[in-house]
Amino acid sequence: MIHVEINKHANGDICSFTLDGHADFNKRGKDIVCAGVSAVVFGTINAIMELTKVEPIVEQGKKGGYLRCIIPDNLPLEINNQVQLLLQGMFVSLQTIEMDYSKYIKITFQ
Repeated sequence: MIHVEINKHANGDICSFTLDGHADFNKRGKDIVCAGVSAVVFGTINAIMELTKVEPIVEQGKKGGYLRCIIPDNLPLEINNQVQLLLQGMFVSLQTIEMDYSKYIKITFQ
């Protein structure tokens, strides 16, 4: 199962998220849950970097199955709002996957 942990500041802004585990929906190369989650998450990180010029801290496991993304603190308000909108879009997309494949992905908040 893919475990997604989304961490928020007291004001509700997403400050980081972590993915850990494997969906095991199907064998490697045919796992649509893994592919969908990966596309959403990497697409979001790439969009943040390209559209806002913010460089989040990204840590990945050497064998896959682990990713942590930390959003820098103290961003200008307008930039932070753009980053948060992209992160909220990611969250909605991951929730949609979770609704259809709840045996393979679980989202929690900290």
